[in-house]
Amino acid sequence: MAFASFDNKSSGAPMAEINMVPLIDVMLVLLVIFIVTAPLLTHAVKLELPKASAEANQLKPDKVEFAIDASGQRFWNGQVITRAEAAERFAAEGAKQPQPEVHLRADQNVPYRYVAETLADASKAGLGKIGFVSEPEQK
Repeated sequence: MAFASFDNKSSGAPMAEINMVPLIDVMLVLLVIFIVTAPLLTHAVKLELPKASAEANQLKPDKVEFAIDASGQRFWNGQVITRAEAAERFAAEGAKQPQPEVHLRADQNVPYRYVAETLADASKAGLGKIGFVSEPEQK
């Protein structure tokens, strides 16, 4: 394979043709490699695997209905309690797995201090799922 000539006249001119033989050699080698390795990639071991039920055990978390009326009275699932009792119950519920959801219902006339105290007690107990319950507006 000669790439240059001894002729000084055309020594500065670029070569106008591409040698395809090395490209064809490389492509043939790659084709042979793929032909040899393709059957190895599709080889699989035949197994009869055991059958098992894989249903997830869906534990629905409990929900706690916590209400505060306009006078600041606290209710745990309809039962009247004090703030100290609520904090103890929040701590007990915070230790459960999965943690229950707290549905907080507060009267629209209740001072915000009672709601803030309840949220602080629930947060200290580690409860993170707290929802505020309201009624939709009537049009």
